[in-house]
Formats: sequence, structure tokens, C-alpha cells
Amino acid sequence: MTAPRNASVAVIGAGDYIGAAIVRRFAAEGYIVFAGRRNGDKLEPLRQEIETGGGRIVTAALDARDEVQVVAFLAAAEETAPLEVCIFNVGANVNFPLLETTSRVFRKVWEMACFGGFLAGREAARHMLARKAGSIFFTGATAGLRGGVGYAAFASAKFGLRAVAQAAARELGPLGIHVAHLIIDAGVDTAWVRERLRERAGDEAVAALEPGQLMRPEAVAEAYWSLHRQPVDAWTFEQEIRPFAEKW
Repeated sequence: MTAPRNASVAVIGAGDYIGAAIVRRFAAEGYIVFAGRRNGDKLEPLRQEIETGGGRIVTAALDARDEVQVVAFLAAAEETAPLEVCIFNVGANVNFPLLETTSRVFRKVWEMACFGGFLAGREAARHMLARKAGSIFFTGATAGLRGGVGYAAFASAKFGLRAVAQAAARELGPLGIHVAHLIIDAGVDTAWVRERLRERAGDEAVAALEPGQLMRPEAVAEAYWSLHRQPVDAWTFEQEIRPFAEKW
């Protein structure tokens, strides 16, 4: 761990893989990391890991669709130390044929992946504008660029999130806040992804995976750290990342 910083980082959607990797990366740089996810009790092992390693972390159960909860979560981060970074990392990836996509599913996915991003970005900006500094980052996906079979709900939500990020970047950039949208064009190396691959192609396909063929969560976290470290005269708004073997 580096020397402690008097600054906080909020990770909304601190799941077991990408979210946890982002928490570890920023905690290693001395930030106080506020980590939120729907099932807050699942953050306990991560909290113990960070604190055992000398880092600082605050965990919370958080529904990114709930305005009151998002407002309180980011206000708590700001009150603890100036909010320097907010990363919206909610996934909401579901696949349903169009005729089997209920209005409830469509609305829920939009609320999670798009509306939640709007709330996070708006509230983070409220705190950062007084200092005219800060980073607001959004985790996107290939679905934010093109819709695929079975992804009417997910793609529309990610398209919307990209639009929120784009509008925020145009508005907040001149005011000193770096807004970026990270497109992850890859399967991320998680137990869930490996199990899906095993179901489709068998154990042999999983065994044949080359190192780096799936994207490591740590690589995503490093991309976010690099974005945050960019000089103000060379900010990236949109960055696509993919493994060497990914077809595109």
C-alpha cells in the first residue's frame, strides 16, 4: 500500500470480480474506498482482505436504482474524505428472446444499468464541482454499441448509459471533471463465464483457453487507474479494451 491519501473513491457495483479488482487497485494507492453492492454482506471478505493489507474501505448494501440510497452513499464518501473518483460498475447482463422479455425485466435492467448510472454520475458531480476536479467512470459493454439476439433489454440499457456518459462528459469536462466510458469487449475471466463456455463447448474448450484469452478483472481495474491518471490536456472519453484474441 502507498501512503494514505485524503481522498475517497466510490465503487457502485463492487461485485466479486471487476468491482472487487477496482476496489483493490484504488485501495492499494491509499484511497479510502467506498464499496457498494446489492448484497452488502458479500463484501465482508473483501473488507477483511483490504484492511489486513493496510488499506481503508467502507462497505455498504446499495441498490443503485434507489435515489435515496445513492445520494446517501456518495454523501458518506464525501464526508469522510473529498470524493475524487466515482466508478459505476453495475452489469445487469441478461439474455431473453424478444418475445420472452417481459416489461418487468426490461424496466429492471434499464433501471440497473442506465438509470443507476445517471444517479451515480449526477450525485458524484454535485460533490466534485465545488473543487472543479474528479473522475466519473462508467463500465460499458459491446452491447452499448450494437444490439444482439436476446439482448433487447441489456443493449438498450447500455446504449442509454453510454448516452448519459457522453452528455455528462460534454457538460462536466469544461468544469474540470473527467468523465469516461469504458467498453469491455470481451468475456471476463470469471467462474460464471467459464461455466457458460463449458456448457456450450465442453471441458476441452475451457482447458484450451490461452493465458490472456479471457480478460482479467485486474486488467479492467488497471484501465480505470490509467484513465484517472491521465493529464487534463489528454483526457480519454471512450476506451475499448479487449484481449489479444478477441475478434472484432
